[in-house]
Amino acid sequence: MQEFYVVDGYNIIHAWPDFAGMIDNGLDHCRDKLIDMLANFAGFSGSSVRIVFDAHLVKSGVERCDVIHGVEVFYTQEGETADSLIERIVGDLGKLGTVYVVTSDWDEQRIIFGRGAYRLTPKEFKKQVFKVNKEGQEGFNKVNPTEGYLEDKLPSDIRVILEKWRRSKN
Repeated sequence: MQEFYVVDGYNIIHAWPDFAGMIDNGLDHCRDKLIDMLANFAGFSGSSVRIVFDAHLVKSGVERCDVIHGVEVFYTQEGETADSLIERIVGDLGKLGTVYVVTSDWDEQRIIFGRGAYRLTPKEFKKQVFKVNKEGQEGFNKVNPTEGYLEDKLPSDIRVILEKWRRSKN
């Protein structure tokens, strides 16, 4: 069954210490870093990730969705909170698989429970993201001197046949 993560973006940015030094310089870089982190998480875990950023105070802002590195990034419209958009998204996704909403907002947690979704706190989600990303990166960092050898890519039965053929020629 497909797993979906719906993330309250600014809630995470303000909750994770990783962003503490960056917030004062503007949220653009924080958003980009969070999107990159969650794109890796989505790729390594096979889950679908949606990040919602609250733009309800932006004058004449319109709701929009961008796909960045396979992650759907939503921006709310003027006058709409991230919570209300998350509620709509959860309602649509609940029929397709297991939905996890990442937020520390207590009111939001109660509403999403009523829609059949599960809640993850920012702290719980951070542990999960860093674990999955670390495990995923380990596969890329292994040094294997024979990694590029053709024989390592062949099925074992073919390797046996070729080895017999090689030995019979001598």
